[in-house]
Amino acid sequence: MRDAYASILKAQEHAGAHLGCKVQVRWVDTSELTDETADAALRDIHGVIVPGAFGTRGAAGKIACLKYARTNRLPCLGICYGFQMAVIECARNVCGLADANSTEIDNECRHPVIDLLPEQKKIAGLGGTMRLGGQDVVLKPGTLAARMFGARTRLRFRHRYEVDPRYLPQLEAGGMVFSGKSPRAEIMNILELPESLHPYYVGTQAHPELISRPLSSQPMFLGLVHAALRRAYPNNREPLVYPAEAAPPTDEPTPHVQSQREHIEKA
Repeated sequence: MRDAYASILKAQEHAGAHLGCKVQVRWVDTSELTDETADAALRDIHGVIVPGAFGTRGAAGKIACLKYARTNRLPCLGICYGFQMAVIECARNVCGLADANSTEIDNECRHPVIDLLPEQKKIAGLGGTMRLGGQDVVLKPGTLAARMFGARTRLRFRHRYEVDPRYLPQLEAGGMVFSGKSPRAEIMNILELPESLHPYYVGTQAHPELISRPLSSQPMFLGLVHAALRRAYPNNREPLVYPAEAAPPTDEPTPHVQSQREHIEKA
């Protein structure tokens, strides 16, 4: 497990070092997790990451985990597949689309909130449908993502399925905020719940763990660990200032974003 999620573990370490704490990791097997068992598995942890994956194994458990995190105000970060499962969970349990799913899991589902985009379906080769490498992301003003990154950032991607834009109005009416998207297409890259509803509920279609560094903690992990600290120690009200907030106003990328860009271009 540590080898499979090495970058995620390191990103947590970087955030912990930045905040002066040591992150303790507990592994949860979502292939066995249900709505009924989620409380016993998650009640005494302070934050949760739902990481990337492929296929059907553990999908129902990931959705149960995300439902528990959303309804119990447990700090949560969904990465890639975890982002997609957060969309499905919201569609089913908030928007009332009981048959919502990903066509990766059920190609015949009634509400394919996660699907290949039409232009991807025209590509015959499986590898050709992957969205790979560094991509620009524009951020919605006034959101947590905008606090993290400013007006624009660049993240690394490796995925095939997307949020189906037809369902955006229903998902947004249910309270989900799509705070980061591609500047060139209707591709959702970052989601969040407003801080009035949840202390930290963030998802990204990207892989932010790949660009975290010991001296430059990736903002999404920084936010998660900070929220987990506040849950563990309710009297700790120390606010978190993200690097993009601390940087002086400029049209250039913040130092963190610039380092991301340089790393992506070298990769």
